[in-house]
Amino acid sequence: MPSPVSSAVLEQRADQPASPPARELDRSLIRGIAWTGATRWATQLLGWASTLIVARLLAPTDYGVVGMAMIYLGFMQLVNEFGLGSAIIQRRDLTADQISRLNGLALLLGWAFVALSAVLAWPVAVFFGEAAVRWIILASSITFLMTALQIVPRALLTRDLDFRRLAWADGAEALVAAGATLAFAAVGLRYWALVLGPLAGRLTSTVLINAWRSHRLAWPRRFASIAAAVSFGWQVVVARIAWYFYSNADFAVVGRVLGKAALGAYTLGWTISSIPVDRVSALVASVTPAVFSAVQHDPPALQRYLRNLTEGLALVTFPAAVGIALIADEFVLLALGEHWRPAILPLRLLALSAALRSLSTLLPQVIVATGHAKWNMQLTVLATLILPGLFYIGAHWGTAGVAAAWVVGHPTCVLPLFLVAGLRVTGLSLATYLKALGPAVGATLVMAATVLAMRWATPAGLPASLRLGMHVFAGVGAYGAVLYFAHRPRVRALWALVRELRG
Repeated sequence: MPSPVSSAVLEQRADQPASPPARELDRSLIRGIAWTGATRWATQLLGWASTLIVARLLAPTDYGVVGMAMIYLGFMQLVNEFGLGSAIIQRRDLTADQISRLNGLALLLGWAFVALSAVLAWPVAVFFGEAAVRWIILASSITFLMTALQIVPRALLTRDLDFRRLAWADGAEALVAAGATLAFAAVGLRYWALVLGPLAGRLTSTVLINAWRSHRLAWPRRFASIAAAVSFGWQVVVARIAWYFYSNADFAVVGRVLGKAALGAYTLGWTISSIPVDRVSALVASVTPAVFSAVQHDPPALQRYLRNLTEGLALVTFPAAVGIALIADEFVLLALGEHWRPAILPLRLLALSAALRSLSTLLPQVIVATGHAKWNMQLTVLATLILPGLFYIGAHWGTAGVAAAWVVGHPTCVLPLFLVAGLRVTGLSLATYLKALGPAVGATLVMAATVLAMRWATPAGLPASLRLGMHVFAGVGAYGAVLYFAHRPRVRALWALVRELRG
């Protein structure tokens, strides 16, 4: 592990750009979450509706052949950006000339990924035994070029805290992609509808983002002047790859050791347990890197944002995750049927793990935003060395054992690594951090006790839907009551701040 960060890192230096005024930055944070959230939920509903219609027009084989190609394309999209956007957001001392060279380098990398896809498309198609995969990869690789053209303008919009335009661009991309996919499917293009639709959406967002925040291109000569930014970006990419491997290792272990039936139950449990937590965490994570970066040399501001965001996330994710764990059996049997009973125990355990995983998303962000991408990379690689082994050991007890590895292994072996680093770079004390979790933890414990008592007292003869409704209502009521009577001043202060900043 790297040596402790010296106190000099935490001091505001004269040669560093000043942080934006606190009220202005607070307003940008709230509005960024509001704009991003509204756009994402709207496009999500549109996407679900479009998917249902398209699925009626296409065959399962059409989705299957595109899914084969996406195994390769999905991994390449992790590294396509090469971390250059993160480097531009964090390194606010970059000159216009350096940003131009990074823009040129991004375009060269985009062409390089297109060329690499042209070389690898045939071997991937041979591996799957499906010739169409080759042409899908070749066509979809154009996305790498369009993404490269977005890297610098998108990073500059993010650094400017212009989340409204980013939300509009992402919303337009989703709208055009859904409409184009539906139109192409309607005219009989089969699996090409699933390829050309997203390409049309990405082209739309590329045009919009470059129209709003274009930046000139320059050949990346005098590489030494941008070497530090490129190295920073590379460290971000390695961390992303490591995260990808350890966050998907459990699926690989379950599928390889326990078989496809167990993997189906485990996947369903993971999906349901992650829906409320991941949606909220991803929403906040889309805004916070720019905010942390804006105050990276202002320790009190860093501490305030980490503390308040942690408290806000916990207030939302803790009751949602624990609530799912408490009613997992009733929900699965009622909504999905008896044949999904094997998913109940993994769902319970994964839901408990999801609450803590939601908080851990903030810690790597604050580590990277303060310039410690290498440290974050090392910690993520270390997590990749720890968790897969725990999943394999847990597989000896079935899917519940793998899920238990998340519950035990992540908070004891992985989360402390990032927590120590995050607290060190911000200067926030552990006691203050834990205090921020107090309202959510206390209210959630009372909620859990109330639901368990209700389950014990509810007559078994009642209809399953009525029982489930009673337990959900009791849990929500208990949680709200504790917050109102025990933490009313804090909750009212947070809500008043949100309303003031929104206005």
